[in-house]
Amino acid sequence: MLKTISDLYKTAESNKQKKILAVAVANDKHALGAVADATKLGFVTPILAGDKSKIIEIAKLVEFDLTGIEIIDEKDKDICVKHCVTLVNQGKADILMKGNVPTANLLKGVLNEEWGLKKGSLLSHLAVFELPNYHKLIGITDAAMNIEPILKEKIGIINNAVEYFTAMGISNPKVAILAAVETVNEKMQATIDAAILSKMNDRSQIKSCLIDGPLAFDNAMSKESSKHKGIESEVAGDADILIVPDIEAGNILYKALSFSKSKAAAVILGAKAPIVLTSRSDSEETKLNSIVLACVSNKI
Repeated sequence: MLKTISDLYKTAESNKQKKILAVAVANDKHALGAVADATKLGFVTPILAGDKSKIIEIAKLVEFDLTGIEIIDEKDKDICVKHCVTLVNQGKADILMKGNVPTANLLKGVLNEEWGLKKGSLLSHLAVFELPNYHKLIGITDAAMNIEPILKEKIGIINNAVEYFTAMGISNPKVAILAAVETVNEKMQATIDAAILSKMNDRSQIKSCLIDGPLAFDNAMSKESSKHKGIESEVAGDADILIVPDIEAGNILYKALSFSKSKAAAVILGAKAPIVLTSRSDSEETKLNSIVLACVSNKI
């Protein structure tokens, strides 16, 4: 069981081989600062693509020794993205990271049919939080990619998260499908989807996890709350992954937890390799944690 973000660091340390991290448009102070820390800690060997003069200037500010670091000198952001995505596609890098480039430009490269990283039909965002009042790390998906996922897309979101948790060493993770209430209501599509997903899991249509829902947030996170509501569930109060009904709920939950006394990390899943794509408002600590989260699996 991974209880804390520190446990992610320990897991990353146990990997015998450093990950190669390709940073698209690396001339970004916050991103480069996190990359510098990850490099110093021995988790990654970075390849930096971007304006070399600016990268060198920023590296001095964040005290990043660039000796021996490969820099691809390229001012055009889209060409930087192509260089980095191609490196990952060809197996010359293990992780892709967004620097000073719009998310849309990076994802356009990821989804390129010729040299991109498309693996399945759906990319999804996975955030992992260490909360002061929860007994283990909790995953939340999807807070940043899929706007209003239909049932088929929710299945993809679940599969992406379960695959990654399994590769992190958490077998048969417990998945809570969130809604405003814990009973099926025909006027609330989230509850109907939750019931369908739970039954699909019962019949092995969604595998390698244990799903229950609909569950309200408090039921998913608290055994006491679920018992008070008369809910008998192996997932309630012990969830590993929370599936939100839409991006609005996910984004609000993500940012609300970020304002609490919590630690966070996040990656984009569903490509041939993990993608570190953090928000500009995320702290440098969260960016570093996200790199570490991308490093913890030898299978993805």
